[in-house]
Amino acid sequence: MKHTPTIRAELDRYIQQEGLSIAQFGQLAGMNRGIVSAIVTGNKSMSVNQLDLITEAMGLPEGEFYDLFIENYIIDHPPNMRRIEPFLFRCAELDKLDAIRRVVGAIMDNLLYSPKLFEIAEKLLAQGRLEAALILYEGVAEAEKYQHSERLAICQYRIFKIQIRDDQSRNTRAAAVFEAFVERLDESDQLDALKDLANVYRSLRKWDKVDEMARKMRAKAEIQYSMKHEQRSRERDESVNKLSRPLFVYISYADLLCASVCEAKSDYQQALQYTYAYADLDWVKETDEATQHWIGSFQNWAECNIYVNTLLSGEISVLPDYVEYIAASKVDNEMVTKLLNLILAANRYQLDVNDILKRFEMIIDSFVQQSSSDMYTKQVIPEQYARLSYELAYYHLHRGTYDDGFKYLMYSMVSYHTLNNERYYINCIGLFEHFRTHAAPETMEKFSKFIEKVWLDNVKENGTANHRS
Repeated sequence: MKHTPTIRAELDRYIQQEGLSIAQFGQLAGMNRGIVSAIVTGNKSMSVNQLDLITEAMGLPEGEFYDLFIENYIIDHPPNMRRIEPFLFRCAELDKLDAIRRVVGAIMDNLLYSPKLFEIAEKLLAQGRLEAALILYEGVAEAEKYQHSERLAICQYRIFKIQIRDDQSRNTRAAAVFEAFVERLDESDQLDALKDLANVYRSLRKWDKVDEMARKMRAKAEIQYSMKHEQRSRERDESVNKLSRPLFVYISYADLLCASVCEAKSDYQQALQYTYAYADLDWVKETDEATQHWIGSFQNWAECNIYVNTLLSGEISVLPDYVEYIAASKVDNEMVTKLLNLILAANRYQLDVNDILKRFEMIIDSFVQQSSSDMYTKQVIPEQYARLSYELAYYHLHRGTYDDGFKYLMYSMVSYHTLNNERYYINCIGLFEHFRTHAAPETMEKFSKFIEKVWLDNVKENGTANHRS
């Protein structure tokens, strides 16, 4: 039978090796002599704070004895949350995720600990320690998977939001898993959950799912909005106050999403009808500052999208007005969408927009993907950066301006590989191959090195043998 070492034995060995008395070591560690003596003799357990003091006094790295702490004071003892909670926070600070997994695995056989672990996960999430929080949420979700509780649904919502990154293949799986839990959330959380799902599906260009989420969100928001104004109650006000946006926004945003679905399917007349709907907000009863901000945003988006859908439907005469609208716009995350629609129209109708692109050249070349906790800027905008680059590449390559074409194509190709969007990544490779003979030697070298890197990364990830490496 394998003997498990103890922190007590390690401490006793160190004190004897260094020729220290208990009192001297206590002075080094900033601890009471009696406490050190009790720890060494095994008459007292220890806190993680005391363990950190002992570890530092022994000149060892932070967290050196955390695995032993789990063995000595968590696995071998009845779970004590007063000891476990500070230990989990300390592990999160030191990014010792494996230690957190061991603790969760050791105590989650008992559902009584779910509420406390969930509470700790919420605190870690608020601190921005997402990976540590994710382990706890997953532990609680696994333990409660047959409970059909609201806490389980909230865990799944948190897991979904933490897992959404730049890997679109992974995002697809995360969205599919979470979607089954939306109806178990309370009514206010359902609206934000549907909004977040819609934005992820929008970034994935899964338009049927965007349409489904938008219609569900609109129906639920309309019911809540009607109830809010028909029967005011403190409980209902508290529910509405939990929302990340004013309640009417979910109704109008659903129309905006439906408009984007119609636009993607080239049904520009229907897209315009949805756009007119979210532009007309006279029905909104609130008048506060947040409401006015959102009304202004929707009217601004509507103005833009009326130009866009009119232009994409073939009415080229609106192009000059649309260009002036873009020029007068603030340079922000929405600018990429405005320019993307411009170049989409140019490619669809073979328009010469060289002078227009020159006018916005500095803006186009300054786009940098930005991280955000919001599902729209986190997902939709990066995908549109990649798509804008692809459309710019398509435009320039077909017009013989090859240096610019290949510059944008390489950016798009790298972006879609990062996003793990296989369909559009292959489109980029196909476009490159179509114009390969026009690529400069340095462009060909850059392309070859990138393709080789993708291959080697895949070999490493999939465990495929590379016999000649």
